[in-house]
Amino acid sequence: MFITENETADANVSSHMMKGKQSPMNPTLYRTTQIDGLSIFYREAGPKDAPTLLLLHGLPSSSRMFEPLFARLSDRYHLVAPDYPGFGHSDWPDAKKFPYTFDHIAETMSHFTEALGLSRYTLYMQDYGGPVGFRMALLHPERIEALIVQDAVAHNEGLGVNWKMRRAFWEDRAANESALRTNLLSLQTTRTRHVGNDPNLERYDPDLWTDEFAFLSQPGQAEIQSDLFYDYRTNVDAYPKWQAWMREKQPRLLVIWGKYELSFDSSEPESYRRDVPNAEVHIVDGGHFALDTAADRIAALVQGFAGASREGGVARRAG
Repeated sequence: MFITENETADANVSSHMMKGKQSPMNPTLYRTTQIDGLSIFYREAGPKDAPTLLLLHGLPSSSRMFEPLFARLSDRYHLVAPDYPGFGHSDWPDAKKFPYTFDHIAETMSHFTEALGLSRYTLYMQDYGGPVGFRMALLHPERIEALIVQDAVAHNEGLGVNWKMRRAFWEDRAANESALRTNLLSLQTTRTRHVGNDPNLERYDPDLWTDEFAFLSQPGQAEIQSDLFYDYRTNVDAYPKWQAWMREKQPRLLVIWGKYELSFDSSEPESYRRDVPNAEVHIVDGGHFALDTAADRIAALVQGFAGASREGGVARRAG
């Protein structure tokens, strides 16, 4: 199934969800918990006995990027969105003492789910959430109800031509460190992640990227993000393993992709369908952070998909 953003949203979506107003009965709570000696910040909302959505953010964002979904879905889902170490309001340990690798972050996030007692969930992965989430899924597949991928890559060709300088950084870090930081962490790049090639720039709140750039400009952030991005090469090495897992397990999979996405190649949504032929693939009216402009549409897609996942899981267990 391949559907563009012009498809009508689910007619059953509640009016308060479509307006982005959070139910007063299910307010977002802002919490911290100690995981592996670190303070991990997370947002949580919704009934704890409802189906759980674990939301994993991208670069250079935080759990804050999921606020539009919290406002629209907290009446019917248990939403949990952590900040990784080195991001948002979680601890930022010194890069000289803490290995910023995707293996390490995935391990911390797995321990986070255990501390919260999350034994079964739909995993929502955006950007860096992909390599974190796929590691978690392969480590504990029994915990995965379904997968939602929003502008995250699991195929080498999905990185596209924009990644030439970044691949050079992986080949020779010392020679390319300065260029990489300009390419990955500049204000211009931070803005482009949001707006992509969308001609309707007036739809975007500039606070989206100026807030993120202020975060990236904090002491220690350049080192943290350079270390973590240097480790991104291990994701490329792991892509065949993630693809094989999807082909074998055939998880329920929803792929959401911003039509104005410039960080990744537009071929990536169809690459997921090669691995999981029954995947739902939707192209929405947004960029890399598609929730900026397509929150109502994405919330409707998530609601329909997660609800069907839950019903299917109950039926399988009953049978």
